[in-house]
Amino acid sequence: MDSTKNQDVIVIGAGIIGISIALKLQSEGRQVLVLDRKGVAAETSAGNAGAFAFADVIPLATPGIMRKAPKWLIDPLGPLSLRPAYALKILPWMLRFWRASWQDKYQASLAAQASLMAVSKAALERQIDAVGGEAMIRREGQLQLYEGEAEFSASLAGWQTRQAHGVVYEFLLSSEAIAKIQPGIHPRFTHAAFTPEWINVCDPAQWTQHLANEFEKRGGKIVIASIHSIDLKDNFVNLKSDSADYEANQVVLCAGAWSKILAQSIGDSLPLDTERGYNTTLPSGAFDLKTHITFSNHGFVVTKIGEGVRVGGAVELGGLDLKPNFQRAEILLDKAKTFLPGLKIEDGKQWMGFRPSMPDSLPVISYASRSKRVIYAFGHGHLGLTQSAGTAELVAALVSNGTPDIDLTPFSANRF
Repeated sequence: MDSTKNQDVIVIGAGIIGISIALKLQSEGRQVLVLDRKGVAAETSAGNAGAFAFADVIPLATPGIMRKAPKWLIDPLGPLSLRPAYALKILPWMLRFWRASWQDKYQASLAAQASLMAVSKAALERQIDAVGGEAMIRREGQLQLYEGEAEFSASLAGWQTRQAHGVVYEFLLSSEAIAKIQPGIHPRFTHAAFTPEWINVCDPAQWTQHLANEFEKRGGKIVIASIHSIDLKDNFVNLKSDSADYEANQVVLCAGAWSKILAQSIGDSLPLDTERGYNTTLPSGAFDLKTHITFSNHGFVVTKIGEGVRVGGAVELGGLDLKPNFQRAEILLDKAKTFLPGLKIEDGKQWMGFRPSMPDSLPVISYASRSKRVIYAFGHGHLGLTQSAGTAELVAALVSNGTPDIDLTPFSANRF
């Protein structure tokens, strides 16, 4: 049989979302072909912080954020920056982001995000068991750090919101208490919240590859192909690539930040843009890290990756085409050295990735507006790894025309 014809399900995208979906569909008896322009975890899924951030239920667009945003946006090296060359292009996205910060939209997004987190947390444990992945998981918690009483007090409303959605945490009210969990943090950080149920994967690229290996062992196939458009036919879906056309009964589009153009090809214009994230991965011995560390008001994290340490985060709004500004990674590394005086910052490897972002912080998990033969699963922002297993289970329900475990109305492609 021609591998380009008569496919059951084709998944476009071999990042953590696509591979998780392919594996889940395969477990339910579907024949799945995965297509990706570069290969498994070759884009954003390779370089994230490796965190399953189920505690991060609060959307980026919070009430009052637009009062702070101008100060952040004009600082090219701040935690949230806007590249001037991209300002006009992203203006419609920013207007929707502003609307998403209104109290009514914010509360709706918060409730939807919390429901997806709950599904994803349970789904991850099922996924770990299914692929024998426990040895690749770190269950070491997370420290979220604050400089002084005022900064800590300003965070309390957010922690109360997290608590209302089931997040377990403990407050640490002195540098000494913080040091019992993570020695070596500068004493300027006087307060913290510790989330003990927070977990990480040893290496996000290796985790995605592990899932891909399991998929292939069980008969799945992954092919390098750059898909340019989707064409809806009466009884199948046609995909056009450089080298061949592919046909499938159903298609799942989960190509991350590159999903927008493909969705447009079948009539769905979605406000998908990118949060460009930067990091530096330091070699073994850089720091004796005991737990995932979040420097809340500086917009970056320090986390273990393999035997090394990754320093990264922040948000740069700059689209897919502008050249990286690696000075952002250098600034984060310098800050990390200040905050963790024992950190060795030599011989690091810099990286920049494109987080696919929707203005209300919710992904699109939905049928295409014109056909149930195409299912969307993209736009997870910085929560792609976190929500990958849950998204896979929800998409599997859509593919089989079943009933998902949560209401997917807030994640609809038609919500804007």
